[in-house]
Amino acid sequence: MESRYNPAEIEEKWQQTWVEQGVDLTPDDTSKPKFYALSMFPYPSGSLHMGHVRNYTITDVIARVRRMQGFRVLHPMGWDAFGLPAENAAIDRGVHPAKWTYQNIDQMRGQLKRLGLSYDWEREVATCSPDYYHWTQWIFLEFFKAGLAYQREAAVNWDPIDQTVLANEQVDSEGRSWRSGAKVERRLLRQWFLKITDYAEQLLNDLNQLDGWPERVKVMQENWIGKSTGAEVVFKTETGDEIMVFTTRPDTLWGATFMVLSPEHPLVEKLTTKQQSKKVKDYQAAASEKSEIDRTAEDREKTGVWTGSYAINPVNDAKIPIWIADYVLMGYGTGAIMAVPAHDQRDFEFARTFDLPIQVVVQPADQTLDGDTMTEAFPNDGVMVNSGPLDGIAAGKGTGQSVAAAIDWLEAQGHGKRMVNYRLRDWLISRQRYWGVPIPVIHCPNCGIVPVPESDLPVCLPEEIELSGRGPSPLAKLDSWVNVDCPACGTPAKRETDTMDTFIDSSWYFLRFTDARNPKQVFDPAKANDWMPVDQYVGGVEHAILHLLYSRFFVKVLRDRGWLNFDEPFSRLLTQGMVQGLTYMNPNKGGKDKWIPSHLVTDPNDPRDPETGEPLERIYATMSKSKGNGVTPEEVISKYGVDTARMFILFKAPPEKDLEWDDADVEGQFRFLNRVWRLVTEFSDSQAAQSSAKAKVAQAKLSKPEKVLRYAIHDAIQQITEDIEGDYQFNTAVSELMKLSNALTDAPCKDSPVYAEGIETLLKLLAPFAPHLSEELWHSLGHADSVHQQPWCLADPEALVVDEISLVIQIMGKTRGTIQVPAQSSRQELEQYARESDLAQRYIAGKAIKKVIVVPGKLVNFVIEG
Repeated sequence: MESRYNPAEIEEKWQQTWVEQGVDLTPDDTSKPKFYALSMFPYPSGSLHMGHVRNYTITDVIARVRRMQGFRVLHPMGWDAFGLPAENAAIDRGVHPAKWTYQNIDQMRGQLKRLGLSYDWEREVATCSPDYYHWTQWIFLEFFKAGLAYQREAAVNWDPIDQTVLANEQVDSEGRSWRSGAKVERRLLRQWFLKITDYAEQLLNDLNQLDGWPERVKVMQENWIGKSTGAEVVFKTETGDEIMVFTTRPDTLWGATFMVLSPEHPLVEKLTTKQQSKKVKDYQAAASEKSEIDRTAEDREKTGVWTGSYAINPVNDAKIPIWIADYVLMGYGTGAIMAVPAHDQRDFEFARTFDLPIQVVVQPADQTLDGDTMTEAFPNDGVMVNSGPLDGIAAGKGTGQSVAAAIDWLEAQGHGKRMVNYRLRDWLISRQRYWGVPIPVIHCPNCGIVPVPESDLPVCLPEEIELSGRGPSPLAKLDSWVNVDCPACGTPAKRETDTMDTFIDSSWYFLRFTDARNPKQVFDPAKANDWMPVDQYVGGVEHAILHLLYSRFFVKVLRDRGWLNFDEPFSRLLTQGMVQGLTYMNPNKGGKDKWIPSHLVTDPNDPRDPETGEPLERIYATMSKSKGNGVTPEEVISKYGVDTARMFILFKAPPEKDLEWDDADVEGQFRFLNRVWRLVTEFSDSQAAQSSAKAKVAQAKLSKPEKVLRYAIHDAIQQITEDIEGDYQFNTAVSELMKLSNALTDAPCKDSPVYAEGIETLLKLLAPFAPHLSEELWHSLGHADSVHQQPWCLADPEALVVDEISLVIQIMGKTRGTIQVPAQSSRQELEQYARESDLAQRYIAGKAIKKVIVVPGKLVNFVIEG
């Protein structure tokens, strides 16, 4: 009776393979080359989705292959466990954030283990554990000692009803509070920052080291850092104050006809005249209610108010009016711009709206522009005009002679200086909420800001707190926690009540994994420098900017503090695509209502809205609850098993591409694994398995069928090995596994040692992809050790030398079939074999051959006259 492939039974049996066999998943044997494989760790939301499964399966295959290739592998897992969702859950459910978080961790850990992921669970970390955030606080103090952590006023989102600060995630697309519904205001509060701008140049230049990163990710980081070269220019005002402006086009200063300040600029109040005071204050209040996205939208109508004051243009002494407008942000540059409407579209629209002058200073060589008749700005290259000492000089967008000439002139006149500027701003890390790492400083009335002594770390979160989502930070309301003595002078003082941005936690977790149980140090530098940098990092492209940038920043600071000896945390980066599901959409509806959950569609061939009867559009979109197009891992695993889910994830699309979920393809992978099951169990039950498994293969003595099969075996080894290097083409690797399975199925020499070699090779090559099935079948062949501890297969060059090849015969470019010919045949011999073959003779006999085209090793094409 044929044995039956039962995925659930097999996977349950082998889930604890590593533990039961006492395998050291992360050996310290430094005689072996190291390989650090890491997936971006998850937020413990309570359940895995298919995006998680894809990320972790990809990394697990890489880790398993590297172990078999003789590397000592670090492959850990942990939890990005602090953050707003847990605090919201605590408010909504009346559960403490810690309880909710650890329940979710327990649930998701069980799901991960079921997926057969070869994690070293002895290194598991959770960022909300005091054992972890002790060292997050220690790192903050290192930044503080280095002058890289400081406090200053910054704008925050303020809920006027709940009287609390809101994170960006708590503000909806209309600028309203997620809880109260109030229109969110912008207020200034003292906030903590990390001085990432000190490392802007390094962060930019070191992108050149990252050959293993996708080019688009490097470009995204480069744009975020936003280096620009230009000049800082001083504009004097009627009040005697000076306004600093940075511009990449100082050559256009002669065309500056007004200035614009951010509504939050510190000089606005001083520069505003009595006559304009009410208008300015009203405008500032309106601007404070708008988000940055709203304020900077290109298609938005330009608004602004004149302050009543003037500045002096330093290049021509012209009086130009000073306006405020919400499209200028205080957080970018100096919060002030010189407006050159003839050559900047945004300024042009503003000037037309408020009837401000437009002065042309760059024009095409063959055309004269007039500011009064222009219909849009002219931002292109040209020739300088109306610009005093620059007239006639070639003008370019930041690269022409005019820019350098303008900077030289400004420096000579004392009106400005050459400067490099960055779009990158210092990192605001303060959060006025409970579920995060307390910032370890104390505010003393005598000493000022005092760091908590290292011996007093960690500063633990108090457990007895009130979470309402209203009023100040929960920590600020707990006097017993806030009030402490100054560690420097003993004076009654107060703890810092802000907690840290959760990006802090994920900016160094990969370092803690190298020495996760160290109670005395953040990590042993010898261990971190041994394992780091991460050899392969896998995660979503949504983290391509902030998480990766912050992690790079942390590594550089800890390097400069003497803890690390490398520059970059991640040598290679793979940004896997999204998992998409078949989605039904009603184009006549808006918002969330347009998505129709798939379970409400009764006829997939004629999908209609269950409420209106309108026809629905079918598209593939990223799986989400809101779209009703998701497939849970549990659904797939319960029906097909973990190995099938892994095989489909790897086969359906290259890792970096989006994956379209298709039940038929899942079923196809299940059928393939069933074929492998039958193939191996039939062999293991046969006498041939006993007699041929241990026999040695002698290439020279093989029969023709054996040579053909052995070629297929070693060609599969070579192709799959190439597929799992470089760009990780797992989809084609799975195709090669299928080809090898088919070759074994069709082989006539099933009692041969070559066939036994092929069966064992198939299981070794399949093991990283379908670990449970492979382990079961490996043991069915009589092996006592694990298939995952076998050395990776190496292709035998002799087996890849073929005696014969299949030569394609074409007549007039149309393929008619193939014939077998000696592999080393010359062009003349190939043509002769083709001419004399029965296959060709059926088409060319008695006909005049006009031309013969020979492609060595591939085909012969006969072109017949007439």
